[in-house]
Amino acid sequence: MQIETATYSDGNWEIQNSFNATDSVNLVTIFGDREVFKDPKHYEYLRERYPNAAIAGCSSAGNVLGEEISQHSLVATAVSFEHSEVVLHSVSFNDGDDIQKSSQELAGKFDETGLKHLFILSDGLNLNGSEMVKGFNKATQITKTGGLAGDGANFEETYVIANDIPKERVIVALGFYGDNLHVGSGCYGGWSEFGTLRSITKSKANVLYELDGEPALDLYKRYLGEYAADLPNSGLRFPLSIKEKEDDPEVIRTLLGIDEETKSITFAGDVPEGFSARLMKPNIDLLIEGAGQAAHIANMKNAKPALGLVVSCVGRKIVMSELVDEEIEAVGEELGSDVQLTGFYSYGEIAPFEDDIQSCQLHNQTMTITVIYED
Repeated sequence: MQIETATYSDGNWEIQNSFNATDSVNLVTIFGDREVFKDPKHYEYLRERYPNAAIAGCSSAGNVLGEEISQHSLVATAVSFEHSEVVLHSVSFNDGDDIQKSSQELAGKFDETGLKHLFILSDGLNLNGSEMVKGFNKATQITKTGGLAGDGANFEETYVIANDIPKERVIVALGFYGDNLHVGSGCYGGWSEFGTLRSITKSKANVLYELDGEPALDLYKRYLGEYAADLPNSGLRFPLSIKEKEDDPEVIRTLLGIDEETKSITFAGDVPEGFSARLMKPNIDLLIEGAGQAAHIANMKNAKPALGLVVSCVGRKIVMSELVDEEIEAVGEELGSDVQLTGFYSYGEIAPFEDDIQSCQLHNQTMTITVIYED
């Protein structure tokens, strides 16, 4: 495996770790700031440089390059696999489409013979990420990771590249094939719970109406205290953990919006009725430790070059502020110098739990990592 990185700033692309055989590149990932990312000229540049590659990426809330958040507008990573193949399939959707059906059909396009892993990227605003994940899980037991595109803290537009110029309302999946290919993944939160464990008594998809029969927004405001005046933005600091059964692992949900009239809260993923829920609050040290724990779960010790795809949440970035680089450093320290890190801050993370790797989940406020190498 050979890896070349390309960064774009101030009107220029710069190449690091360049190698001559760019026509041998199988895969290019690109992540970047929305306004720059959506300009078609950048895809066209990458297509010309890497004519035979599967090119996929999305707009972001921050770009990862090595052990830091990159200051470049765009970060592209080109990978030349020696013994493996990467196949790209995508689907476009419209408002009102059945996202679960669309993602199930997309997953069905992949020949599962020799398929080791699917890496998924999607529009971050115009679909229900939980429904998308359900579709992929219905279609295949192959391991899956990925994330939802971001747009900084703006939540206005998100774009996806799938062997084409950037577009909204797109889901893309990369299929990794090869007997010599090894893939590991990990996800971890690190948030602290507070308050009473409550029951979700009224909800619809990703909209929460009542907890223990009380209007959800009223309860949230009471717990948030002085932060309540800054809702919905302050909600990124206080996600909700949910689980169906007492022994189930918790899934974290990020607050996206509020409705004062209905006293409801919209989250980035489904909040099903009957599930238990508890508010969470940040502890910076635990968040950084959680990032290292995610890397520990994903890590596969080897002495060969590897690709590390990092997808972390915009909420973590906002909460940690100038300390956010420390969670990327924690990942790098755990994985070691042989792993080239790239990735983005997202509006939702896709990864399995450690004890159920065949069934991925939509997460929020987590650090997720996918490590890929060839033996």
